[in-house]
Amino acid sequence: MTRPTRTIARVLVVLLGVGAFAAPVTASAAASRPTLPVIERQVMCVTCKIPLNVAESPQANEERAYIQELIDQGQSESQIKSSLVEQYGPAVLGLPRAHGFDLAAYLVPVVVVVALIATLLVLLPSWRRQARAAVTRKTPVVALSDADAARLESDIARFD
Repeated sequence: MTRPTRTIARVLVVLLGVGAFAAPVTASAAASRPTLPVIERQVMCVTCKIPLNVAESPQANEERAYIQELIDQGQSESQIKSSLVEQYGPAVLGLPRAHGFDLAAYLVPVVVVVALIATLLVLLPSWRRQARAAVTRKTPVVALSDADAARLESDIARFD
């Protein structure tokens, strides 16, 4: 390797090393700071009963201003959601709570899917046995009589 090539290689290694250490720090710092669009997708307008990011009403604008105020204060996403629940009640959250009666919103679909799969596992072998039995129960093919065979041959010859 020539001297300029080694120098360029060293500079690239140093820059890549610095970039590797700097990238996780900036990514984690950016991930910890919530933004208005991220929070808007996760909460509801309490009067419109639709997600805040699509709501257009004075109440929705008031909620957005409150969220932006909390972001400017440096609160985390969970702190902002807690403040919103204190201010507007649990209806402001886009998802039901994961405890108490609201837990049913998560459990019922899972139970229904498991029950359907179990039903299929029970019924599918029975259906397959019935299908196999139906194939073996088919009536045997009856051979044509000599008169019917001759008539069929004459009809086919007429159409050729």
